[in-house]
Amino acid sequence: MSITNVSVLSGHTDRVWSVDWNHTGKNLASCGTDKTVRIWGNEGKNWICKAILAEGHRRAIRRVSWSPCGTRLATASFDATICIWDKKSGEFECVATLEGHENEVKAASWSASGSFLATCSRDKSVWVWETYDEDDFECAGVVTSHTQDVKDIKWHPNEDILASASYDDTIKVFEADEDEWVTAATLEGHSSTVWSITWDKTGDRLASVSDDKTVKIWKRFKTGNILNIGSNSKYTWKCVCTLSGFHTRTIFSVDWCHLTGLIATGAADDSIQVFKEDEKSDPDQPNFDLLCRVNQSHSQDVNCVSWNPVVQGLLATASDDCDIKLWNVSCN
Repeated sequence: MSITNVSVLSGHTDRVWSVDWNHTGKNLASCGTDKTVRIWGNEGKNWICKAILAEGHRRAIRRVSWSPCGTRLATASFDATICIWDKKSGEFECVATLEGHENEVKAASWSASGSFLATCSRDKSVWVWETYDEDDFECAGVVTSHTQDVKDIKWHPNEDILASASYDDTIKVFEADEDEWVTAATLEGHSSTVWSITWDKTGDRLASVSDDKTVKIWKRFKTGNILNIGSNSKYTWKCVCTLSGFHTRTIFSVDWCHLTGLIATGAADDSIQVFKEDEKSDPDQPNFDLLCRVNQSHSQDVNCVSWNPVVQGLLATASDDCDIKLWNVSCN
């Protein structure tokens, strides 16, 4: 098992908060404190910046997220807005600005169908926006079950189910109940802020990372019980594995590769680490092994890790050092 740095993408003038690949794996979007979004693409063996989006936000851009079709971007900013960017004119333009959050918007995530966009904020709320056409978004629900800043939000890979991570040390799972979005489950187990979450390919498991320096694997089990008043969820969630003792400081980001099943993490100890599930272990009590790590992958905090959805083993990382790096993770 090896991990090799294959490219360094420089251009941002301040910390890079987020990177996200589009569905083709040919374009990478990045954003950061310099209030810009950059679109990167490869020409031959070289990766270049193909576009800079600089007119949408007044403050740092915390998260960038491609739509499933790969033609639209959502950006979440500390200015309390979300911008929707579209390339239908030939160049990316901001076609909608979504307002409603009272404080910094920390993340945005598209549902697999592209019909919903979820956002979360320092104001402790999770919003679900429904899109009726390319530029028309309407708030379909606001959930306020977290008691602190909501750091991350991710849609289930196949279903209209949503998970969020918070400064209140919990993960929430949300489902639609008739015309409302309700809290179907609360996942408790971390002892400090949950910074990032990611679904596996099946959507039956979640991985989470925290200020407590652990990675936790959660699995849903079918049940006939009603979990919460107002929710008729048929699932309950359990923590089936905890990985600890690997990172020495806060883990900021986690991504579960749907091609290989590998889990990548990035942390304030400047390292990136890659884990693999032991195929011989019990699925209800799985074991994950550390396959490789790069201790000084960046010169400062690693804020985001993101697997390419098409090219096996291609990992993007973003850091406070203003750089984005591409890595080849080989299992051979």
